[in-house]
Amino acid sequence: MRLSRFVEFGRKIICIGRNYAEHAKEMGYAAKTDKPVIFLKPASSYVTVGNPIKIPRDCTELHHEVELGVVIGRKGSDIPLQEAMDYVGGYAISLDMTARDWQAIAKQEGKPWALAKGFDTSCPVGPFVPKEQIQDPHALKIWCKVNGETRQNGSTSDMIFKIPYIVHYVSGFFTLEAGDLILTGTPKGAGSVKHGDEIEIGLDDINSAKFPIISKESK
Repeated sequence: MRLSRFVEFGRKIICIGRNYAEHAKEMGYAAKTDKPVIFLKPASSYVTVGNPIKIPRDCTELHHEVELGVVIGRKGSDIPLQEAMDYVGGYAISLDMTARDWQAIAKQEGKPWALAKGFDTSCPVGPFVPKEQIQDPHALKIWCKVNGETRQNGSTSDMIFKIPYIVHYVSGFFTLEAGDLILTGTPKGAGSVKHGDEIEIGLDDINSAKFPIISKESK
């Protein structure tokens, strides 16, 4: 299936921030927002299973955020809400790796988050799961372990904005294309990792993925 190789041809990664109330609160924001918070990662930020997540140079606080990734199956813009799920091709458990120290500085200075969120290897992804294998994408457990210790253990049922609305809303601003990935937000428990750690992320008991953490200077 072509979509199983979405990282090879997908043109953009669209991320939804603050989509879980408990995570929003732990980051110091209001529990809910009126509209989705959107930011982007470049396609060059992908890293696949078997490859390391690299801590960027001068980053002193790298955080993990496990997320359900929605893989777009066909092109569309201004997609009606009632048709939105027709544009979903599948899913992939994913991480939004964040240089939290850089993000904090950007917030203080009123600058964009591009470096903090879009550096190389900031978007690890697990195996593609066709949408036909997921009965209800809003009833999935997503979890993250660091060195075998559970850090995040959430449910997609807690999303503030559900997948059909996200696809509908995003497509009003960005034309969605086959292979694009939408990250749908992270539950509470985001935390730091360091050189030598190993992250494991999982989607229910469907599949999981492991990634070693290394400093960028390390070979």
